[in-house]
Amino acid sequence: MPVILAIESSCDETAAAVAVDGKLASNIIASQKIHEQFGGVVPELASRAHMQNIVPVVDQALEKAGIELNQLDAIAFTQAPGLIGALLVGAQFARSLALALNKPLLAIHHMQAHVIANLIEAPRPSFPFLCLTVSGGHTQLVVVESPVRMRVIGETIDDAAGEAFDKSAKILGLPYPGGPLIDAYAKTGNPAAFRFPEPKIPGLDFSFSGLKTAILYFVQEHQRENPAFIQDRLPDICASIQHRIVTILLNKLKKAAEQTGIKEICLAGGVSANSGLRATLVQMGKKYGWSTYFPAFEYCTDNAAMIAMAAHYKFLAGETASLAETPTARAAW
Repeated sequence: MPVILAIESSCDETAAAVAVDGKLASNIIASQKIHEQFGGVVPELASRAHMQNIVPVVDQALEKAGIELNQLDAIAFTQAPGLIGALLVGAQFARSLALALNKPLLAIHHMQAHVIANLIEAPRPSFPFLCLTVSGGHTQLVVVESPVRMRVIGETIDDAAGEAFDKSAKILGLPYPGGPLIDAYAKTGNPAAFRFPEPKIPGLDFSFSGLKTAILYFVQEHQRENPAFIQDRLPDICASIQHRIVTILLNKLKKAAEQTGIKEICLAGGVSANSGLRATLVQMGKKYGWSTYFPAFEYCTDNAAMIAMAAHYKFLAGETASLAETPTARAAW
């Protein structure tokens, strides 16, 4: 029954979680509100906030789990990808604690952990499953053969879907983070009100840079004719943008399911919290005979629960890391 402390600090959430025998005992997250005024995450400010938050967050995670430091079997941390300054805070803390306690260290790939978030709670997918992982920095199609064996079969060649949501929101004058606001306005809008182009990218890869440009030109053109266009049609604009992003994602997912023959289908990453994406996936699942899964909302955005769960499986597989392990901003699978 391994007891694992996990630390996540890849971007602007300082998080810690404790897993006991693969079951979550605590999951604490300290969000950083300071970035809202800048319209995006400021790396230096994120690193400073992590240094302020990491000790109290870890203390809270251990206290809530009812675990003492000497009861830990391993320490896990997010090794990549992410903001290097932010990653360094979590990595240094985890390495120092592992050294002080003479415990094994587990280095976790952030995007793999997002995939494993589907295994935190029931119902859980069977292996192999196909996962569409969608966040602010990544858009990937992943074949998951086991908790420690995954392979990327498609990914974005430029911008991620989460960035397309946030940049579109910025074009519309919505505050950061804008993706959830587009989702909220879209619920009362008409998704067929405006048509945006779907990139013709071969294979299973994605592209969102052209869509962002098309949305910008669309808004500028209509504002020249009617300066109050955004205010007058905001729900319809948001619904139409969301519809196009969702169809781009799920058309590729459908293609991947056909090519692999896999019918166990999952979502992961921050954008997997999008209500339009979830609802459309469920509809497609019924149509094509898929079993569909997505994590609870609290495990979609960055959190340490997913790091703890990924660490649990790495620990069982004996995949520990050297105390000299360093974080990297980018990392292949």
